[in-house]
Amino acid sequence: MATISVCMIVKNEEAVLARCLDSLQGLYEELIIVDTGSVDRTKDIAGRYTNKVFDFSWTGSFSDARNFSFSKARCDYIYAADADEVIDEENRQRFMRLKEALLPEVEIVQMYYGNQLSQTSIYNFDTELRPKLYKRQRQFVWEEPIHEAVRLQPMIFDSDIVITHLPQGEHGSRDLEAFEGMLERGEEISQRLQDIYLRELYFVGQVHNLKKAHSYLEELCMSQEAESDAFQRAIALLCREAALTDNHKDLLKYGLKGAATRASSELCLELGSFFQKEGDYEEAIMWYYNAANETESLMALSASTSIPLEKMAECYDALGMEEEAAQCRERLLPEEEPLPGQEL
Repeated sequence: MATISVCMIVKNEEAVLARCLDSLQGLYEELIIVDTGSVDRTKDIAGRYTNKVFDFSWTGSFSDARNFSFSKARCDYIYAADADEVIDEENRQRFMRLKEALLPEVEIVQMYYGNQLSQTSIYNFDTELRPKLYKRQRQFVWEEPIHEAVRLQPMIFDSDIVITHLPQGEHGSRDLEAFEGMLERGEEISQRLQDIYLRELYFVGQVHNLKKAHSYLEELCMSQEAESDAFQRAIALLCREAALTDNHKDLLKYGLKGAATRASSELCLELGSFFQKEGDYEEAIMWYYNAANETESLMALSASTSIPLEKMAECYDALGMEEEAAQCRERLLPEEEPLPGQEL
């Protein structure tokens, strides 16, 4: 049976840490908790579960802290846990069965991360597969009978284990501060982080966040092809900033740039919202229709589904068009989604 080291990084988690650790009892052979500067009872609580509690001076990088925690592990596999996660009894049993049957060639195990939509987040689905269990020491294997080469892609297994995310609050504002710090220091934002940054701005960004991102968003528009996702995301965010600051000149400027190329659902929503506020409901309906039917969402799935339909219904109500409003609301009826592990 595979042995498991649980590795965690924590800071001021006294409200949720015991709940998480209780749910993990019996699933691991080693528990490593790295504290990055708690000023509450987090370390005292951690000490009741393990004697492997380490201090780590915060560098501004979660990766640095994660790497430090992984360096302390000694078991076959490392399970990366967060303090605001819980594994219920059904999934504890699945985890135990996984430990007993895990083949040594598997290097990463993915698990379903659930309850993502309970808080404002950048995610479009309540559950998604995430890598959670990692083989501590990777073994290089030669493949192919001729022209042999070392296998570089890890062997990944998708499990049916569901981890429930129970955060105490949203982390978006914290993340935006980190991104803004990177911009102030002139650090490069990778393509992967760029996507996350733009989504964070869209979901939780306030006017001051959009203003701080303005130059970065304009640079994206200058450096990216107009058909690219990055260009269209930046355009939609610049339009949102313009709308929130009543800068009609910039709203027209960026709105036309986006509409003339490959408008996104998010951009159509911003334009529809502007005309709705102006009382031009017919024009607003046209843009909301485009958001729901003629374009694709690049940041929020709801930008092409529920939001434009709700807004169209509001506009039809304002025009006294009850039948059309009812048709929009009929399309809002939720469809039943399969649970993780169910056959599609």
